[in-house]
Amino acid sequence: MPIRLIVGLGNPGAAYEDTRHNAGVWGIEALARQWRLDWRRESRFQGRMAKVENPFSSWLLCPETFMNLSGRSVAALANFYRIEVPEILVLHDELDLPPGVARLKQGGGSGGHNGLKDLIIQLGRPDFWRLRIGIGHPGQRQPVADYVLHRPSREEQAAIEQALERGLSVLPLVMTGQFHPAMNELHKPLPPP
Repeated sequence: MPIRLIVGLGNPGAAYEDTRHNAGVWGIEALARQWRLDWRRESRFQGRMAKVENPFSSWLLCPETFMNLSGRSVAALANFYRIEVPEILVLHDELDLPPGVARLKQGGGSGGHNGLKDLIIQLGRPDFWRLRIGIGHPGQRQPVADYVLHRPSREEQAAIEQALERGLSVLPLVMTGQFHPAMNELHKPLPPP
């Protein structure tokens, strides 16, 4: 089943645009630049969207709700265009992966991620695809909410951008439903520096 909707999760507004929690937005905006797509605001879907010209009538969506309401935006667009849940790919920040690592998977729980939690509720099932972008975990010293809503260090930022680049490089396979070859490529160990 090909991917017909790619979603980048994050929070709207200048105060959040450079924070770790917006890694999904960084990815989808990089993808739109790479594919030379134009965004347009669509109030009925509570977000920005762009049309991908390919045989599958695909869309990019950047919800402009706050993270914990992302599912409303995604479900509205998916319902309108009759996009099945397994035809959706969500780019999001992942605490359980270190900066520099990206992983592709289908389904699973929310892992405490409020954007994923709302998506699962609004879509009624969890089996959408996820491009998980590692941002690292603060450990015990810093609360998670504070950590994700702050900027990464310069080194972390560079590592996150490399992970996004690797993740986006396998999207031609993902878009055509070649998930296992995409995972094999993306999940290969990185060469030593």
